[in-house]
Parts: sequence; C-alpha cells; structure tokens
Amino acid sequence: MTNIDFSGLGVALITPFKEDESVDFEALSKLIEFQVQHGVDYLVVLGTTAETPTLTEDEKAEITRVAVTQVRGRIPVVLGVSSNCTRTLIHHLHTTDFNGIDAVMSVVPYYNKPSQEGIYQHFKAVVESVSLPVIVYNVPGRTGMNMTAETTLRLAHDFSQVVAIKEASGNIAQVNAIINHKPSGFQVISGDDSLVLPLMSLGAVGVISVIGNAIPEEFSRMIHLALKGDYENARIENARRTELLDLLFVDGSPAGVKSLLNIMGFCENKLRLPLVPVRRDTYEKIREIAAR
Repeated sequence: MTNIDFSGLGVALITPFKEDESVDFEALSKLIEFQVQHGVDYLVVLGTTAETPTLTEDEKAEITRVAVTQVRGRIPVVLGVSSNCTRTLIHHLHTTDFNGIDAVMSVVPYYNKPSQEGIYQHFKAVVESVSLPVIVYNVPGRTGMNMTAETTLRLAHDFSQVVAIKEASGNIAQVNAIINHKPSGFQVISGDDSLVLPLMSLGAVGVISVIGNAIPEEFSRMIHLALKGDYENARIENARRTELLDLLFVDGSPAGVKSLLNIMGFCENKLRLPLVPVRRDTYEKIREIAAR
C-alpha cells in the first residue's frame, strides 16, 4: 500500500449531464483537465457531489475509467465506494477494477442509523476487503448518524490502512479531539468549504471541495497559504469567496456549483431527480458575482 499525502485541495467532481440527462463524458474530460492544470492536488470521483446515488453501475464504471484515463497519473485519484448495506459494499469492492485508483473514500452508512459499534464493524469489513488506503467520510447531515471522535480514533489506531477522515460534521470540538489524539500520519480533511480555514488552524491538512470544481486555482492558493502558516493572506483570499460560497449551498449541493459551471461554459445546468437546479434568482446572483 502506497502512502499518499492528502494535504491541499481535493476536488469532489461533479457529474455533468446533457439535456437528456445522459452523462456528458466530453464535458467531464474537459473539467478534469481543468482541475489538473489549475492546482488541484487530487480528485475524488463518485462522491456526494457526483450525484452518485442517481448513477447506474455502468455509468459509474465509465466515469471512473474516463477520470483515470484523463488524469494519466498526474495527480492521485480517490474513488468513492459507499453503501448502507455492508454485504453489498464488500461485493462491490471484490469485483471493482481499481486500476489507476490511488485510494478509496467511504461514507458512514446512511439511513440505517447504526450504532458506533456498527459503524466500526462496517469500516473494518471495508478495510479487510480492499488493499488501497481508505478515507472514512463523516457527514451526519446527509447520513443521519454522526461518527464520534472515539470511533474515528479507534479505526485510525486499529488500522493503518485507514489513512484519513473527511470530516463534515461541523463539530469543531469533535474535529479538534480527533486531531489531538490521532496516530502519526493520520490526516484530517475538511468536508466543508466554509470551515476549511478554522479546521486547518487546528491541524487539518486541507479540504475535499465542492467550489474547487469551478475555481480550483483560487481555492488551491488559499489552502496552500494556510498550509504554509500564512493565515493572514489565506483569510484575505477566503473573504473574497464568502458570498459566492454561501450562494452555492443555499439551494443545495451540487446544484449551486453546477449553475456556476454552467455560467462558465463547462456543462449544462442539469441534475437528476430528486435534485433540481437552483432557483432563478439564485442563478442570477451567482452570475452577477461570477462576472465581477
């Protein structure tokens, strides 16, 4: 297993759709190249931002193939692999082609609301079923269940293969506890664009970002300023994005960033139900900010 540094800017890629809701693979390739050329440190394919629950297995396989082909080993590629059925996920891990994939990211099982022991056993089964580094993902606002600092630390100490957590609980005290008691080499990654600087000031190493789809160079610059300890200039950079960040999430994600990418000419402003595009007034406000 190769050790990978997840410091800096990771981008959770969207899935571009055409007007007929088919996957726009040409737009996807162009977007990936844009990321690689503009300072992204690694890509996350088939995460939440990709609308993965709405994709077929064939679409997911082709999206992964296109991403690996387009990146050509220039930056690491992380593949999202999640399910609320552990048996289903293990079967998927045993049958997936991980050629060109550098690590996997897996979210806390959703809807079932497992206990902390259930969460631990789920991720233990994941680790035992894949040879790649594993990033665990805690986002209770989507899954309905928070993975506590104690469970995260138990996984990190018990399995060296669990190399990082994407933390999107919004609980600063919880993140701080993980950072203060984690084993050497275990990395904490912000799962919230708006909280990345506060978490980095505590010891987080960066972010897996939504807004990075559209402004990778600018967001990467801010992250790397913080990594160097230059929080004064990082805060100045961040202040320029506050209004846009708020707008990108007011009608849900990835609807906001897809509208921005549409304005920039990267893709259609199309999502698959049950997700829908942002409201017209939100779209126009995003357009106004993008034109500044």
